[in-house]
Amino acid sequence: MDRPTRAGTRAQAARSIQDDTAGSAQAMLAAAAILEEDIVFGLLSPRERLVEDDLMARFNLKRHVVRQLLVTLEGMGVVERKRNVGAVVRAFPAREVMELYALREVLETHAASLIALPVPAARLQALVAVQQEHDVAVAAGDARAVFRINQRFHRELFALVDNAVLRQAIEEYARRAHPIRFGSLAAAGYRERARQEHWAMIEALREGRREDLVALCRSHLLPSRDAYLAAERERAGGPA
Repeated sequence: MDRPTRAGTRAQAARSIQDDTAGSAQAMLAAAAILEEDIVFGLLSPRERLVEDDLMARFNLKRHVVRQLLVTLEGMGVVERKRNVGAVVRAFPAREVMELYALREVLETHAASLIALPVPAARLQALVAVQQEHDVAVAAGDARAVFRINQRFHRELFALVDNAVLRQAIEEYARRAHPIRFGSLAAAGYRERARQEHWAMIEALREGRREDLVALCRSHLLPSRDAYLAAERERAGGPA
C-alpha cells in the first residue's frame, strides 16, 4: 500500500478545510434567509433579541458561524446590534419609515418613467410568467412563496430599465424595507391587492400607458408602509 506523502496529506487537509468552510457558508446563508422571513412575517418582533446560543441550537451552527450570521443580518438591515444588549430585530421609528418609503417612491417611479415602451413581447412574457407563479402562491395562501416571488416580479419589472445603478439602488432600498413589510404580507387582503396591482402594471406596460404605470408603482408602496406604522402605534398603546 502506498504511504501518503506529506504534500498529499496537506492537500487533503486543505480540501477538507475548504469543504467545511463552504458548508458553513451555505448553512449560514440558509439560516439568514429563514431568519429574514421570520422577521418579515412577524415571527420575530421588532426589538426582539437574537441569542447566540438559541441560534446555535436551532440551526446546528458553531458560534463563530452564528456571529457571522448576525453580521450578515445586520448588513441586510433586518438586525441591529446594541451595546450591552446584543443583536435585536431592527425596529424603525415612524420618521425613518416615512423617509425610506419617500426615497423608494422617488427611485421606483423614476424607473417606471424610464422604461422604453412598447416593451418587447419576450420581456413582457417573462414578467407574465413570474406573475402567474405569484397568482398560484396567493391563491394557496403561501405567504412565504408570495414574498420570494414578489421580489422576483419587481426584479423582472425594473430589469426593463436600462440603468444598472438605478436598479441596484431600487433593490437595496427594497431589501432595507423587508422588516417593515410583515403587516401587508401576513394579511390575505393585502396579498390579493398586490396581485391585482401587478397585473395592472403588466397591462399598463402592454398598452404603453406610462402615466398609469408610474401611478401604480407609487400606490403599490403604500400598504406595507401604512400597515407597519399602524402596528407600531398599536404596540406603543396608541390608536391604530
